Amino acid sequence: MVRRLGSSLRTLVRRRRFEDDMSEELRFHIEQYAADLVRSGVAPQEAARRARIEFGSVDTVKDGCREARGLWLFDEIARDVRYAVRLLWRAPGFAVAALATLAICLGANLTVFAVVDSILLRPLPFPAAERLVGVFNSYPKAGVPDDGCSVTNYYERRGKIAAFTALAAYRDGTAIVGETGATEREQVTQVSPDFFTTLGRGPVLGRAFTDQEMTAHASPVVILTDAFWRQRFSGDSHVVGRTIRIDGSPATVVGVLPADFRFLSSQARLYVPLTSRPEERTPLRRHSGSSMHMIARLRPGATLAAAQAAVDAHNAAMEADDPEAKVIADAGFHSIVVPLHADHVAAVRPTLLLVQAGALFLLLIGAVNLVNLLLIRASGRAKEAAVRQALGASRRRVVSEAMVETTVLTLAGGLLGLVVGAAGVRLLAVLGTDRLPLGAHVVFDLRLALAGLAGAIGLGLAIGGPVAWYNLRAHTARALQSESRGGTAGRAAQRLRHGFIVAQIALAFMLLSGTGLLGLSLKKAMAISPGFRPENVLSGRLYLPGMGGVARLAFIDRLMDEVGHQPGVLAAGVVTEVPLGGNNIKSAVSVKGHRLQPGESAHGHYTYGVGGDYFSALGFKLREGRFLTAADTRHAERVCVVDEDFARRYFPHGGALGQRLFPGLQEVPGVEAFTIVGVVAAVKQAGLTDEGAQGAVFFPYSGRFDDNLFVVLHTSRPPESLAATLRNAVRKVDPELPVSDLRSMESRIADSLVARRSPALLAGLFSGIALLLTALGTYGVLSYSVAQRRREIGLRMALGARPEQVRDQFVALSLRLLANGTVLGVFGAWLTGQAMQAVLFHVPAFHLATVVGTAGILGVVSLFACLLPSQRAARISPMVVLSEG
Repeated sequence: MVRRLGSSLRTLVRRRRFEDDMSEELRFHIEQYAADLVRSGVAPQEAARRARIEFGSVDTVKDGCREARGLWLFDEIARDVRYAVRLLWRAPGFAVAALATLAICLGANLTVFAVVDSILLRPLPFPAAERLVGVFNSYPKAGVPDDGCSVTNYYERRGKIAAFTALAAYRDGTAIVGETGATEREQVTQVSPDFFTTLGRGPVLGRAFTDQEMTAHASPVVILTDAFWRQRFSGDSHVVGRTIRIDGSPATVVGVLPADFRFLSSQARLYVPLTSRPEERTPLRRHSGSSMHMIARLRPGATLAAAQAAVDAHNAAMEADDPEAKVIADAGFHSIVVPLHADHVAAVRPTLLLVQAGALFLLLIGAVNLVNLLLIRASGRAKEAAVRQALGASRRRVVSEAMVETTVLTLAGGLLGLVVGAAGVRLLAVLGTDRLPLGAHVVFDLRLALAGLAGAIGLGLAIGGPVAWYNLRAHTARALQSESRGGTAGRAAQRLRHGFIVAQIALAFMLLSGTGLLGLSLKKAMAISPGFRPENVLSGRLYLPGMGGVARLAFIDRLMDEVGHQPGVLAAGVVTEVPLGGNNIKSAVSVKGHRLQPGESAHGHYTYGVGGDYFSALGFKLREGRFLTAADTRHAERVCVVDEDFARRYFPHGGALGQRLFPGLQEVPGVEAFTIVGVVAAVKQAGLTDEGAQGAVFFPYSGRFDDNLFVVLHTSRPPESLAATLRNAVRKVDPELPVSDLRSMESRIADSLVARRSPALLAGLFSGIALLLTALGTYGVLSYSVAQRRREIGLRMALGARPEQVRDQFVALSLRLLANGTVLGVFGAWLTGQAMQAVLFHVPAFHLATVVGTAGILGVVSLFACLLPSQRAARISPMVVLSEG
């Protein structure tokens, strides 16, 4: 069968040559036969005539040859396609409405599917990517479910887990790159030597890192991304061995990555060794320094469960002689092995699937609308179809014509949908898809276009089913009779069209209700106070590599003095991490005098170093005590401020002021504790909808050094207008320090809600289109019903029916359809709400006000759509109608 199909396709490709050869061969046989007749004594003219007669119809023989080659099916489809195009050309109004509906609905689905495909479906761009896993430590009882891993974990596990063929570690960060006066802050990823081996892809120029380059005092080396190589070195093929300044020191280029290399959502332009000191690799540091991530490659045949069991067994062996084993066990410590891709996109998976479901609902509504239009159109052509069946058209022929017509229509709509989809992908970039995991890689490519066209063809076949059923069910004699007399359609046809209207209303109800829930959820999320005053606050990131403690403090003093005297700056401060900055690492804190109860675990808290007037600049609310000031950073007295979540956890009856605490799991002998001098309102660090009372501790910057630092300015002018002022002030204090990530705090809050705002906006757009389609569907069915029953209405009015009675009849029909659709829609809305619970914030699955509002909107739209047909029915003149032939 495959061989025959291949032969047919080859013949189809060379169709003109096949036809010419066939004509030549038939002509040859006729001439040969005529020649035989001439040799037997028949006159040449008579011989030619008899040869043609006895040979038979040349066209019939050609048709037989074409059928033998399997070309009849292609010819039949081509005829049906030409016929369908002519029908659509003769009905431009219908064609435009149908194509617009298809283009919008298919385009919306392609737009969303581009995101779903790029983020959820496409494998990571590495060999055997399904075998890549992530490994992280978890301390759930300490409120730290995901804490990365430590340098010690990496060195202890490397080569010791039988289920892994390779294991690597990495840490994302930034570095100051360039010469003095022309430096820029670049995204950098620190990686272990086996990072590229684990991924299965490495440099195309040069080499990867070595174990000797992992020590803190090794000569700096760097691997460049293709983009950085082309930008900074103009694609020089001899770049290996050249140097570039990173954090003030020359680093030797040892490799260049492929142009298409990308790792998860990393925007790193440089890769450097993950260096560490020997003391950072000891068992005492096994559960500290957890800002690192670990990846591994499963051994062929190894399962995720086997890898999890192997890691658990290794952890148990390592913790056997650990002096902190009990504390760690009380925190619920365990390591988790997860598929790398699935874990990276887990946070956005429910939202993306929800938006895709909304787009599919829109497509269903559009398909139902189109089926109704096609059924109305088929009813108008009932006499034509009846005549064709009476003349011998087979059932297969009737079905084939319906399927080809709808498929041609949806394929044309699909081509327009590709244009809408491509534009939609660009629109989604404005809504923030690049901020989603892997969102920067969303593309509209050939793969997506082919999927869209395949979907359009499938939709055409699905839509053609009801139309073909209607054409087959129509009784020929009855159709001819009803057409000639102007009778009404059969009950089955009416029920089918009304059923589709009910389905359309129910689907629209579900989509509108879901949109209302998303909007309500977004409203509640936006109403949450972040715990600080974000208005007129500018924040920018600094990186202070290689500075000693004294130099850091001197730099901060000079910077605060410089920016504090700038026009428009009301207050300025620094902090190691601003709220909603993306770094949610937590650390343990020991409160003096607080004893852990049996089963209780040490808790992880947000810890920050602050300087200048940070609390005033960000507008913190003081509950009791005082804020930290710039003087606290310079004084030897060790003080700190905690938030009310922290105070409530350890001092539920008050009295937090004056209490003492230590960073870490336990008190350190000989080290002075920090005294709590103030309690501030809790601040949303991870996100506005984060409801965990994690607790936070603010130390003077001298007690919590970090290379990363944020400058925060409270301004009297729009904060973005002072961006250049802040850059110049930093350059004036230190010419080598660039400022990056300059943004207002209001924009950080807005970005934190992208995952809620974008779905709500898209759902609102889908709902608006769904309402329009529902209105058009209701209007179309009622208009056709009025046109089809003109004679019946005219007769009733001639016998005494009043116009308002006729009008009320069609309004009542619309209300019945609306009521049935609403009943189904309410039940569907409840199911939709249940399915959306994972992405809703403080919104129940069934929200009465939303359901009532949805019913009201749909009711108004449906009644408005039925008014014009109802009024038209009421204005029918009995004399005009009855006088029509």
